[in-house]
Amino acid sequence: MKRLDMTSKKIYTENINIIFDLFPNCIKESDHGRVIDFELLKQELGEYAENKNSSEKYQLTWVGKKDAIINANTSIIKTLRPVKEKSVNFDSTKNIYIEGDNLEVLKILQESYLNKIRCIYIDPPYNTGNDFVYTDNFKKKEIDELKESGQIDEYNNRLITNNESNGRFHSDWLSMMYPRLKLARNLLTEDGVIFISIDDNELANLIKICDEIFGENNFVTNFIWQSTAGSNMGTDIVTITENVLVYAKSRKNFISDGLIASENSYIYEDEYLSKRGKYALDKLDRRRVGSHYSDSLNYGITMPDGTIRYPGGSSNKSKDGWNYLWSKAKVEWGIKEGFIEFKQKDEKWNVYNKRYEKMDNEGNYIERTVPYKNLITSNQYNTAQGTSELRALFGFRPFDFPKPSEFIKYLLLTTIRNDKNAIVLDFFSGSSSTAQAVIKINSDDNGNRKFIMVQIPEKYATNSEAYKNGYKTICEIGEKRIRKAGEKIKEETNANIDYGFRVYRVDSSNMKDVYYTPTELQQSQLNMFESNVKEDRTAEDLLTQVILDLGLTLDLSIEEKKILNNNVYFVESNSLVACFDDTIDINIIDEICKCKPLKIVFKESSFKTDSDKINTFERIKKLSSETEINVI
Repeated sequence: MKRLDMTSKKIYTENINIIFDLFPNCIKESDHGRVIDFELLKQELGEYAENKNSSEKYQLTWVGKKDAIINANTSIIKTLRPVKEKSVNFDSTKNIYIEGDNLEVLKILQESYLNKIRCIYIDPPYNTGNDFVYTDNFKKKEIDELKESGQIDEYNNRLITNNESNGRFHSDWLSMMYPRLKLARNLLTEDGVIFISIDDNELANLIKICDEIFGENNFVTNFIWQSTAGSNMGTDIVTITENVLVYAKSRKNFISDGLIASENSYIYEDEYLSKRGKYALDKLDRRRVGSHYSDSLNYGITMPDGTIRYPGGSSNKSKDGWNYLWSKAKVEWGIKEGFIEFKQKDEKWNVYNKRYEKMDNEGNYIERTVPYKNLITSNQYNTAQGTSELRALFGFRPFDFPKPSEFIKYLLLTTIRNDKNAIVLDFFSGSSSTAQAVIKINSDDNGNRKFIMVQIPEKYATNSEAYKNGYKTICEIGEKRIRKAGEKIKEETNANIDYGFRVYRVDSSNMKDVYYTPTELQQSQLNMFESNVKEDRTAEDLLTQVILDLGLTLDLSIEEKKILNNNVYFVESNSLVACFDDTIDINIIDEICKCKPLKIVFKESSFKTDSDKINTFERIKKLSSETEINVI
């Protein structure tokens, strides 16, 4: 039997375990568990260990960097609670929308989504002096004061305006970004990639911290985006570009899928149109010099009128270094299979090979692409398009200078075009342009790509257009956009894809403090805590926290069944079976064990006596010996 931890992943512990695997002699036991003997570790590393006497080194540092690193590694006692009334197709959808502080969300997701996110796109605050940054470190006793000053809302979300007059202007922004990027890297697959939109204010600093977190060798490119054709913002040289930094989890594993080649070059059609697409014509012969010439490729081909044509157009074997590009055997195959075309001009014959849209010259089906370029012009995508897109959905503009979803779609396709099951994360999701982009991509090819949107429920000012139109927070805009965009795309394409999303909200743990500090409970308090679950929490709240604690993902199917007098949850068939009723009938065990569950979870307080608990667990072991038994 295992008692679940019910906290976010302890990254410190994971890091120590990694060092233990490499250098077990450098790990010692203490009252706090395993600790590192740094003197021994330095001896193991030899000359590669840092010399304290070396005062100069190349690095980026700022006031608060140490705290930012600690912040990234510190676990939290928080969870996600499902919000079904805001969701669309909660029972069937695989998409996720999370309301809450993205640092807390990234910590909560560490166990469930480690190495599972294929692509991340974020559009964080640019630190222009007028936008918000998060403040992540404050003591519990300060909450009331922060609420009164308007720095946090009823969800304890905290945002402050980072004015240029602030003495820690760049430092605050870096301290905000560093732990989020560090945690985000953990979630990426080995071939995963992150896209970060930024302007010139913090571009240099962002590159530095990304080089540190991802490794400068994993830098892929900087997309320069001309976001507007012109601007009146500026006093001397007007900036009309933004940047999208691209870093891979592992550069050697990252491969760009490329852009679909332009159809303008494929202008011909034949009887194979439905299977091979249109085609272009390429001359089959070239002049070769030196080592590129091959006598075996200098042969004659019979033309439709019976004459013989050699490379270069002569009726005899070429002596000027001309070759056909294909062997004689392949030409014979090409003529038979329809890959060769003959054309006559001025009584002279030319031989061409057909280059099809959907098939290569070996007869294999392909999707022809060309490499992306790192310059994106306003003729392709611009913020005016983003504004028009939002106005079409809402009738007003809830954001300034919004990114068009087609622009984000363009970026995402560099890496997930051929991955129809990719998970895409955006933890500064704003109006949910990224979600709309994922839905559009799926509608094009009937894909099953999934999105996870994360957004702090930042309040709109009462004089804003969004507030006047009935939207109190950015989350309300984002959730409504996904609904509206999904409806529009479905109407236009009739694609049979996932248009729904499950909404979750960050909240305190479902467990009372006594769950985490049972040794502090006095004998006189025992009757107060017959259950260690908070009174206002539902079974579905508990199930979500258990799913996260066990490292399962939030998109798994959930089925609730009534077995005798108990409500039992089956997650992804038999991946997890859970029952959180106050009293458990041992007779339900036989029915539960029929599906051979991988994991079972009960409330420990559900068993009236230790004898009931032991009998239940023994019954499970007998009927399903491989099942892992857990309690909360």
